Amino acid sequence: MTARILIVDDVFANIRLLEARLTAEYFSVVTAMSGPQALDICERGECDVVLLDVMMPGMDGYEVCRRLKSAPATAHLPVVMVTALDSPSDRLTGLQAGADDFLTKPINELALLTRVRSLARLKHLTDELRARATGSTGLGLPDPLSLAAAEDGLNGRVLLIEDRVNAAERMSAALQQHHVVDVEIDASHAVRRLTDGGYDVAILSLNLTDADPLRLISQIRSDNNLRNLPILVLTETIEDPRINRVLDMGVNDYLVRPVDRNELIARTSTQIRKKRYQDRLRENLRASMELAIVDPLTKLHNRRFLQTQLASLLGNANARGAAVSLLVLDLDHFKQINDRHGHDAGDDVLRDCAERLRHAVRSIDIVARFGGEEFVVVMPDTEPFAAQRVAERIRASIETVAFSVSGGTKSVTVTASIGVATTSVPGQDGDALFKLADAALYDAKRDGRNCVRIAA
Repeated sequence: MTARILIVDDVFANIRLLEARLTAEYFSVVTAMSGPQALDICERGECDVVLLDVMMPGMDGYEVCRRLKSAPATAHLPVVMVTALDSPSDRLTGLQAGADDFLTKPINELALLTRVRSLARLKHLTDELRARATGSTGLGLPDPLSLAAAEDGLNGRVLLIEDRVNAAERMSAALQQHHVVDVEIDASHAVRRLTDGGYDVAILSLNLTDADPLRLISQIRSDNNLRNLPILVLTETIEDPRINRVLDMGVNDYLVRPVDRNELIARTSTQIRKKRYQDRLRENLRASMELAIVDPLTKLHNRRFLQTQLASLLGNANARGAAVSLLVLDLDHFKQINDRHGHDAGDDVLRDCAERLRHAVRSIDIVARFGGEEFVVVMPDTEPFAAQRVAERIRASIETVAFSVSGGTKSVTVTASIGVATTSVPGQDGDALFKLADAALYDAKRDGRNCVRIAA
């Protein structure tokens, strides 16, 4: 996978060295020699991964990283700190600033390329979610990027998969300062616990005694419910050849023993923050999709969804020679409810009516609010006599039980008129079927309302 890599360093020779290594692997390279220049490039969206030198005059790498991670427009950018400083306190400072990883000079070329590829994959996934989520800003939803960038990565749920009891106890004690931690010493139970437990991150030892950790990682990533779960692995040495392999399998990060407790906390919190960032974007996407096809008051499908699905159902039914019936329902004298009891009472009636409709039809039927006090029910594989029977059941369910309004302090009696139409000729489209049912509805209104009429 190719990507655009921003190299930030105030030493030109260092830039050229990294640039040569990355372009040889077909990455596109952008360069900056100061913090402000790097921020400007990132804000314009001209890179996918940032390789950031720590020691720079004016604005150092830690400050650049903090600014990138605190801005909604750039919080998702993966940042790798490149530094000659390798003490635990230096790594901790960078991780607390929001860095995704560290590379120590002189840079190991294999570690550089593996980490860049891994972070680029994550960035491309996040970009897709961001693009879809930001398209919902005109729908009245909160700004997803600001909400996602505000995540702090604390108070997460962590499953530690480690069969060394002493090591598990030490790491659990460190993580419990900020998270809820469970320990699993039997790897055969890990996938089930992860599926059932609602965890934010899994920490997995690559030196399990009675299990193949790579097989376990494969099982986790093969589970649809766990594909987006961050995995952090523990290894004995940076030279372990399995590190590159597990990163290719979808592992998010690794720690080398002996594990520094502060680095463990920081890396775990970083992974939880990333997960919540993506979860927030996915939730925003789900909400925007729901707004596009669901009526917000009744939670039924809306007119747009109905028209799309009706065309598909009719096409399928025509191919099989099956009948499709359509009901158009209108609440009688609904305006009087609004005038006498207020619009809140009218909303109560509409919500209750929607619930009664749901209970009166099959799960394969489509129930939609067409607009105002008008509802539509589409029933595939339904002949006219069966559709009429369902319509009568719906009409009776509305008439016989009064509707509770105004918080239960009042009740109103409501009736409904219903028109029914069934496909009669091959190739009949949705508009024609709806017009037939709508004409039958007007017949019901002319005949005194509170009745069902079948289209001729």
